[in-house]
Amino acid sequence: MKCTLLALACAGMPLVATAAGPPVSLAPGAEPVASNRLASGSLAEAQRVLDAAAKPAAAWNGPRTGPPAQPGKHIAVVGEDLRNGGILGVAQGVREAAKVIGWNVSVFDCGGTVSGRRKALADALAKSPDGLLLIGPDARAIRAGLLPYEGRGVPIVGWHVAPTAGPVAGTPVAMNVSTDPLEVARVTALAAIVQSKGRAGVVVFTDTSLELPKTKANAMADVVRACPGCTLLEIVDVPISKNPEMMPRTTRDLLARHGTRWTHALAINDIYFDYAAPVLTQAGLANDAISMLSAGDGSAAAFLRIKAGTFQSATVAEPLNLHGWQLVDEMNRLLARQPVTGFVFPVHLVTPANIDTDGGDRLMYDPANGYRDIYKRIWQRG
Repeated sequence: MKCTLLALACAGMPLVATAAGPPVSLAPGAEPVASNRLASGSLAEAQRVLDAAAKPAAAWNGPRTGPPAQPGKHIAVVGEDLRNGGILGVAQGVREAAKVIGWNVSVFDCGGTVSGRRKALADALAKSPDGLLLIGPDARAIRAGLLPYEGRGVPIVGWHVAPTAGPVAGTPVAMNVSTDPLEVARVTALAAIVQSKGRAGVVVFTDTSLELPKTKANAMADVVRACPGCTLLEIVDVPISKNPEMMPRTTRDLLARHGTRWTHALAINDIYFDYAAPVLTQAGLANDAISMLSAGDGSAAAFLRIKAGTFQSATVAEPLNLHGWQLVDEMNRLLARQPVTGFVFPVHLVTPANIDTDGGDRLMYDPANGYRDIYKRIWQRG
């Protein structure tokens, strides 16, 4: 299959980079070729995709009916790393919704480590919860730790725990709540291509220890590869949990290696830019010298950078608080012995032009579509 500019992914392009290693995945040719090789129609179509993604939140198209609240439940929440703004935002949404539905919630932090995941799952199980919500850990990687929950009949719902939304095959996770990660990746990469008029020099940051980040990074890289005038300079593997210690040096090394050829940074999470942006400032770069675009999650820090025009120009923000409410609703359905909805919320691109809408004034993407009242009516808790 031949890749085109708007392709989501092409086969046979695995991620094997390391942060300290040489360029891993280069587009053909050492330098970007003339931008006129990219058909104007392709750029126009890419712009239409971006315009659709940047629109204000549409009217609610999710569930409107379901079981009433199953009150008095104790729910364990296991977060991959609460230092991550996306994971913290979802956890806060869960707490908000749980208060409405009448549940007690205990939160356990994995700290982004293997040992931390084992401990968090064991500590949560010791509380004998009625349900388990996973926020961020890879469901297949922690499958052994989930089996005791399955053995006790404890329902499990996750957020960003697999590369696609829906049930996670081979695990007890009944529903993975997420936007479409391939669409998130496509919109992010297309935004860089349109910004550069088809001449972007791109570095992609990912975490190859987790399947979802690998999926998004591969998809972004393939869209860049399909742009004839763009150059995929490098795919860089920095574990999300090791951003504070690794990203400053990694950013300096990339500047030394690529210089002005590096025009756009794409990352699977805003947290990478928390530690890259200060290095770019220290290096004396103008705020628009390198444009940063994130394929998730829409952290408060990312909103501040976009508002200030400090390197970051866009984030494909997850509706973190809404997803917290959806997690609670999906769990409530399981506790009522009803099926999950499988609802997938549309992708949204946050830019300087729309950042003050749909919660942007509060430094978050919180769709103004009345989802809280709708869920309250479903649970009959309004």
